[in-house]
Amino acid sequence: MTALALPAGRAPRQSVSRDDLVKRGLMVAISLYLVLSLAAPLYVMLSKSLSTYRFDLTQFEFQVSDETATVWSKPKTAAALNAELSALAPEDLRAGSDSRLATTKFFKDFSFRSPVKYRMRGTVEDARWLVGSAPGGGTEWQEFDSNSFRRIMLRPTQSFGLDNFVAYFSTPSLSISIRNSALMATISTAITIAVAFGLAYALNRSRMSFKGLFRLVTVIPILVPSLLPGIALVYLFGNQGLLKPIMMGYSIYGPIGIVIGSVFFTLPHAFLIISTALSVADARHYEAATSLRASKWRTFWTVTVPGARFGLISAAFVVFTLVITDFGLPKVIGGQYNMLAVDIYKQVIGQQNFEMGAVVSVILLIPAIIAFAVDRIVQRRQVALLSARSVPYQPKPNRRFDMLCLAWCSVVAVFLVGIIGICQLAALVKLWPYDMSLSLKNYAFDLMDGGGWASYANSIRLALLTAFFGTIVVFTGAYMVEKTQGFSAGRSAFHFLAMLPMAVPGMVLGLAYIFFFNNPANPLSPIYGTMTILVICTVTHFYTVSHLTALTALKQMDAEFEPVAASLKQPFQKLFFRVTVPVCLPAILDISIYLFVNAMTTVSAVVFLYSTETQLASVAVLNMDDAGDIAPAAAMGMMIFYTNVVARLIHAGVSGLLLSRTQRWRDR
Repeated sequence: MTALALPAGRAPRQSVSRDDLVKRGLMVAISLYLVLSLAAPLYVMLSKSLSTYRFDLTQFEFQVSDETATVWSKPKTAAALNAELSALAPEDLRAGSDSRLATTKFFKDFSFRSPVKYRMRGTVEDARWLVGSAPGGGTEWQEFDSNSFRRIMLRPTQSFGLDNFVAYFSTPSLSISIRNSALMATISTAITIAVAFGLAYALNRSRMSFKGLFRLVTVIPILVPSLLPGIALVYLFGNQGLLKPIMMGYSIYGPIGIVIGSVFFTLPHAFLIISTALSVADARHYEAATSLRASKWRTFWTVTVPGARFGLISAAFVVFTLVITDFGLPKVIGGQYNMLAVDIYKQVIGQQNFEMGAVVSVILLIPAIIAFAVDRIVQRRQVALLSARSVPYQPKPNRRFDMLCLAWCSVVAVFLVGIIGICQLAALVKLWPYDMSLSLKNYAFDLMDGGGWASYANSIRLALLTAFFGTIVVFTGAYMVEKTQGFSAGRSAFHFLAMLPMAVPGMVLGLAYIFFFNNPANPLSPIYGTMTILVICTVTHFYTVSHLTALTALKQMDAEFEPVAASLKQPFQKLFFRVTVPVCLPAILDISIYLFVNAMTTVSAVVFLYSTETQLASVAVLNMDDAGDIAPAAAMGMMIFYTNVVARLIHAGVSGLLLSRTQRWRDR
């Protein structure tokens, strides 16, 4: 028998199994979630930044009758009437999307009791106005009595261009924020990387004692909102601070406070990255350096630093991005020193100028995307530092060096614990610094501005919902993109969407949600102001790290599981729940606690989205600080800290219980 030959140039087409169709469907569904929760809001925000609104007075034409309402004046445009009165300057005609201009401004002797009547029409079809709350427009003459005419408001004309960006950069008080943010991020990054490297080096390359304790202390800043170090610095170095004389006349409000606070809340992130880089080392390189009689200093610069260079670069970009996009710390301690993230808040909340807020958001988005892109390139160039023949590096006892490392770690620990300790002290003191007796009156949140204890309950609710639904969405999406056969274009698009949130600052995402979800034309607008939108925003904001964690766990599983299950005609969901989930349970639990902690501490992503019913604890800290209730703000911040500590302990206990039952196979 002769085999049938396929036509030249054609490969056999593989059929897509039912399981793969389901996987692709789930991947598309989660991709749609990311499009609606991230890509679409960002697109709308970009459009908003390019939208310019201005009152075009040539689009409106008026006539006025005499007192008998029988003789009408010659038609005149609003521009001509304005020129006669000089009522509005050119800069007064700039507007926002919701701006309105009263028609009565163009009539000097207007009186709503006057018997005269007014006619109005548009000179173009796009001319629009409001009569009270009812829309009006058109090129046909419309007649109004005086009482009705006073209720007419002109609407601005929308155009697209770079006028908003030109206006931003031509305003020194605004554009200087770019320089300030870049400067603060650069200085904070240099100091943080130096401190984190010294800490990581001490814990990985010495035989000092209490390593476990110092590692625990180092993660403390992750458990508190970024506003808390600012509050602590006020109590330490503010006008009535305990250590104010140390400042020698300088103010903690501004660059000094921003840098110190930034080092506090970014240190754990840099430490974890650099510590991972330093923990992987080949002892043979150090033996070679010793045999070549290289000094310890030369060995450090030719072996240690090059081996950790990718970790250092990655940590630097992470810290830079965190500082330049942070809102909470500069809002509390920045004083009059403008930063980009605070500018967004001022434009939106203070001046209701949403278009300019969108402009600042786009500007803030650029350094975050650049830092993210460079970091990804650096990680791709990273090569394995350990081979099959490598010998793990083990530090040798050196009493003098170990004591120096212990001293350095102790200094850093005192700094970290001191910030938390001063906040707890401030939360318990009756009236700082006049009455230092201890009391719980600062915990009477229901008597303070900020939402009371209900805001704390809302934060716990948000954290639990985010951890539950976020873990399901993230892990399911990662599984689909990792285990689906074929469909390379769809998988690449999904992975791009999953990586995008890391490059989007929280303030930018929150403002984009206003433009997208607070639009009555959007069928999803009913969720605006509810707990649902807060959960969606929080899951999306912290999606990338969770996604990478899930992918790392899934890549450790043998790729043969799926083909074997298919050959046994077992549905993929059975394999997913009986094999994949138990094997990846440590990563799943890590994702859940990561989402919980960040949901409790986040401020920037939700500061624009909460309502009176969904006030959050982290936002309450901000509002109480704005109202001058700094001690209650510190107390609420400490409640967030203790909640995260308890959550970590519960996570550790549950993990130990579940993993002892599901991970026994690892000990075989």
